[in-house]
Amino acid sequence: MNNPLDPARLPFRVGVSPLAWTNDVLLDLGGDLPLEQCLREARTAGYAGTELGRLFPRNAQALSACLRPFDLQLASGWHSGFLADDTVDAELERVEAHATLLRTMGAKVMVYGECGGMYGDRPLDTGMSRRPPLPKAAVRAYADRLTAFGEALQTRWGLSLAYHHHLMMVAETFDEISEVFDHAGAACGLLLDTGHAAAAGFDYAQLLARFGQRITHIHLKDVRADVMRQVRSDDFSFNEGVRAGMFTVPGDGCVDFAPLATFVQETGYSGWLIVEAEQDPVKAPPLATVTRARAFVADTFERLESPSGRRA
Repeated sequence: MNNPLDPARLPFRVGVSPLAWTNDVLLDLGGDLPLEQCLREARTAGYAGTELGRLFPRNAQALSACLRPFDLQLASGWHSGFLADDTVDAELERVEAHATLLRTMGAKVMVYGECGGMYGDRPLDTGMSRRPPLPKAAVRAYADRLTAFGEALQTRWGLSLAYHHHLMMVAETFDEISEVFDHAGAACGLLLDTGHAAAAGFDYAQLLARFGQRITHIHLKDVRADVMRQVRSDDFSFNEGVRAGMFTVPGDGCVDFAPLATFVQETGYSGWLIVEAEQDPVKAPPLATVTRARAFVADTFERLESPSGRRA
């Protein structure tokens, strides 16, 4: 039987986030799991690449030595940005080492998460109802800084900006994302995260319809609806929600991935699809979890046609 996610037959690639093994913020979740286990199991499950995680070396030679034995590519890596509060020049200084590493490793996009303009010193430990929105009067200037940053990222490092809409950050709701992207220029690309959209209370298909041409990177994440209802009703923090299991891998939650498959088919999207779920690896053993997720994604995309017109 043909592999429906065979990279030789399709323009996009399927990777996995190391968050299934080791959480980047909650250090006790997977803190004892070695990087080698993550990479070995990612390859065993059939993935072509991975994003950066906290256990990954930040030296290109060392990172290449880690990935090469498992034939894994570096898809991208998260950058915590502060353009809501700071200048483009300051942000370019902060990103230099990270962007250089991504370029050297052959990545084409950089994930940008906005960490400025947030609530207090520990925003992910604050009840999610208390997230302060970016004032409307500040949105245009913020979008202008994002655009200038994206232009410089492309000019200096050949990287496309993938702006991550995210719970507890500047752009969480559909209206907030839309306002930013209505003002931002083409250099500000969008990272579509199916789980963060559902958790924010809107259908990610709205982003496909409105900003599909701006999508430069995709995170495939699912949401457990019953847990999410409790998170909202009891005003959990983001980190409490993660511990409670609000996120899971595709196929284990309430998100419908069929519209995304249609989008990929009709647009010829050629970037990465990254399976991602911030879970406790003790409760969700990584190898079984990501293997099941890849099988679900393959089943969802099995009707896609390859560029030659053959069934994949």
